[in-house]
Order: sequence, then structure tokens, then C-alpha cells
Amino acid sequence: MKILVINAGSSSMKFTLFAMENEEVLAKGVFERLGTDAPNLVYKRPDGFKSEEVIPVKDQVEAVREICAKLVDPAVGVIKSLGEISAIGHRVLHGGEKITAPMIVDGNVKAIIKECFPLGPLHNPANLAGIEACEASMPGVPNVAVFDTEFHQTMAPEAYLYAIPYEYYEKHGIRKYGFHGTSHHYVTQATAAFLGKKEEEVNLITCHLGNGCSMAAIQNGKVVDTTMGLTPLEGLMMGGRSGDMDPAAVIRMIELGKTPREVDTILNKKSGLYGMGGIESGDMRDLEAAADKGNKRAQLALDMFVRRIIKYIGSYFVLVKNLDAIVFTGGIGEFSPYARGRILNGLANLGITCNESVNAGCRGKVCVISGDDSKYQAIVMPTDEELMIARTTKQLTTK
Repeated sequence: MKILVINAGSSSMKFTLFAMENEEVLAKGVFERLGTDAPNLVYKRPDGFKSEEVIPVKDQVEAVREICAKLVDPAVGVIKSLGEISAIGHRVLHGGEKITAPMIVDGNVKAIIKECFPLGPLHNPANLAGIEACEASMPGVPNVAVFDTEFHQTMAPEAYLYAIPYEYYEKHGIRKYGFHGTSHHYVTQATAAFLGKKEEEVNLITCHLGNGCSMAAIQNGKVVDTTMGLTPLEGLMMGGRSGDMDPAAVIRMIELGKTPREVDTILNKKSGLYGMGGIESGDMRDLEAAADKGNKRAQLALDMFVRRIIKYIGSYFVLVKNLDAIVFTGGIGEFSPYARGRILNGLANLGITCNESVNAGCRGKVCVISGDDSKYQAIVMPTDEELMIARTTKQLTTK
């Protein structure tokens, strides 16, 4: 069984083709700079082959058509015909409250995705366009929508509601939804398997740390709280996002002359590590290098980043009973011993310690980085959102 996974964004379309018998990646790539004069298709195979070419496509339909052509190309493709693709899995940002599980796409699912355009104005329209492009290029092949929000929909009202007039929730759906759900779900399953437990038995604090950062409190395999909110802006400090701040600061920025759209851009793209670090980069590697050279602004940004994660872990520690592990994933979580070490060393009051030598050597692989004397385990667990989508797609289309 072969499954194509599509992640359609506003200016890009990522794709991965899996052979599900052994969960092998057959090919992957991305169409970059969609909507510009020079859309660029990057195509890779596991054997090391890579091609990159500018292909003038005008929309998602043409982008999917070119990706399909590459997959079946006699010279560089990996399948003989599109008929070998059994199903297509799609990452969709927002399903609101109406969708709380992955769904085989039909007219109703597409209508709900469209209803959620106001909640995900950049992503949901592109996600729907990707689905409809696949329907046009591969008619009759089932499409499955896997929502970034659905894993978090087990939160109780006291966790997801904001303390504002209730009518804003009732009439406009203003509440915490949470994001990175596919990643949190994947590492929950993977960590449960690593610990020899069933998914519904595992209790975790999962930390997805990358350019976007979020955490989830997992009780018996279900989310009881998460850091991102109505949008991915709430919660932790991130590469370009501010994370938590006083809402009145937004009002003040507008009073100082910024438009709401300008404030939105500042808080989502020019804040976080980028805004605080003083080096015009939100990349953790660049901040670490600058701090090593004595850059005080870069060090301040790192200190803020670590402190906020420690603060959230402390609050989630109280929420999660019988904690099994703290789990690190994402680009920073998997590849920054510096960040992980500082976070764990800040949790001494909880009886958590770090094995410095194991932590220093752990990059992009499964490791237990807590010390032998630690009361709770700390585990690095690489995420694989594409594989999670492929597994879900297989499960829904082979019942």
C-alpha cells in the first residue's frame, strides 16, 4: 500500500510518498515559492538523488500535477503509475470544535474546513486547495484530513475557555484550540511504546520545541492542557512568535501607531528569539553561537526561552498525575543539548536531573537524558508528523 502525504501551505506544498508495508519513504520534496514568478520543485529519493527546478505553475492544482508527474517519471520516479497510490493524507490546520478526529474527506468535511477559514486564515484555505487539487489529479483516490487541532480536543472547558464574556465563545468560537497536535500525538504513541506501555496508560509532558514551540500535558494518553491557544501565538517563546504576554500590550502597540495587521506581523514573525536576540535570527543555533561569543542580548533571549519552558513544565507537573516522562521533540528538542540541559537543570526542585554526557551526545535519536538519580525520566523522541499522517490515513482507508 502506498500513501501520499501532502502539507499544502500558502506558499509551499510539501509531499512524502510512503510504502506502508515497511513504512519506507519512497520520495519526498517540496514545491517552494508558490504564487511567485519562480516556483521551485525540490524532489528527493532515499538513495541520495535530488533534483531542483523552477516550474511555472499558477495554482495548487498545477503543483500537484507536477508532483505526480515527477513521481511517475520513467527516469527519476518511484512508481509506474498514479494507480499505485491507495490514499492521500493531508495536514489541515484547523477543524474547530466540529472535527475531533481525522476524517475521510467528503463534502461535509470540506465545508467544515471552509467554516474554519477565519480561525486559520493563512493555512486552512491552502489546505483545502491542496485537497481539491489532489481530487482533480487523482479522482477516486480517498483523501484523509488529519487536523493539527484534533489531538487537543480532549481538554475540559476549564482548560480551553478564556475568562472573557462567554458570548465570544458561543458566537465566535474564541477559545484555546492548540496546535502541533500531530507531533504531540506521534511522540505520545512512540514514547508509550518505548516505555512498554499502552497509549492510554502513559502520562507525559511533551515539549515540541522548534521554530514554533508548544507543550502538552498528557494524562492517560489524552491531552488535558496545551500551551498554544486560539492561534499558535499563545504559550512559549518561539523563533519569531512572542508567546504569552499581557493583552494590554497589544492595545498599547496600537495606541503607539501600529495597525492591527502590523502588530500581528510583529508578534508572529519579529518577536521571540528573533526579536530579543539582537542578531536578526530566530534560529537557536545562531543564538547559541552568539551567546558563546559574549553577546548579552542573545544570552538574554536564551535565558527567557528556557525560563518560560521551565515555568510551564512546573505547572503541568501539577496537572499530570503519575508522570512517566518529560519528552523533548522538534528541531530544538531533538538537536540542542544546550537547551535541554538548561531546562532539566532548572527542574531540580522536582527531583529531575540531567545526564550531561548522554545529553551532549544525543542529536536526532531516541535517548534517555535524565540522570540515574532523577525521580522522573527525560526522553528525547524524534517526531515524524508525515508518518503519523500516513499511518492515520492507512487506518481510516483500510477498515
